[in-house]
Amino acid sequence: MNLLDIGAVSRHSGIPPSTLRYYEEIGLIQSVGRHGLRRQFDTPVLTQLALISLGKLAGFSLDDIKGMFAGDGSPQLPRPELHQRADMLDQQIKGLTRLRDALRHVADCPAATHMDCPKFKRLMEFASRTANRR
Repeated sequence: MNLLDIGAVSRHSGIPPSTLRYYEEIGLIQSVGRHGLRRQFDTPVLTQLALISLGKLAGFSLDDIKGMFAGDGSPQLPRPELHQRADMLDQQIKGLTRLRDALRHVADCPAATHMDCPKFKRLMEFASRTANRR
C-alpha cells in the first residue's frame, strides 16, 4: 500500500492541509492512519480530491459531492443530476453571453449618453428584475 502524508497530498492536489482536514472531518475523504501526528492517506484520495474539485467547479455543494461517493470512496456519479447541472450551466452561459453582448454594445454605443441608449435601458430593466428575484 502506497501511503501519502497530508503534506504530500496537499502538494499533489494543490489543496491546503486545513481543507484536507476539513474534508476528512465532514466525511468526504478518509485518512488510513497516522505517522506521528501527520495523517496518512492512500493514493486513491488524489482521485477523490480531483472529483471533489470538479464537482465544486460544476457548482455542486460539498453535501452533494459527498453523496457521489460510495462508502469505500469510489465514485458513484449520478448521471441525471449531471445532465441537470449541465443544463443549468447552459442557461447561465446564455445569460452571461447576452449580458456580455449588451455591455459591449453599451461601451460602443453611439448615443450621446447611456440613458439615451435603448439597449442600455433594457439592460437596466433586466438587472432590476434579476435583482428582485433573488
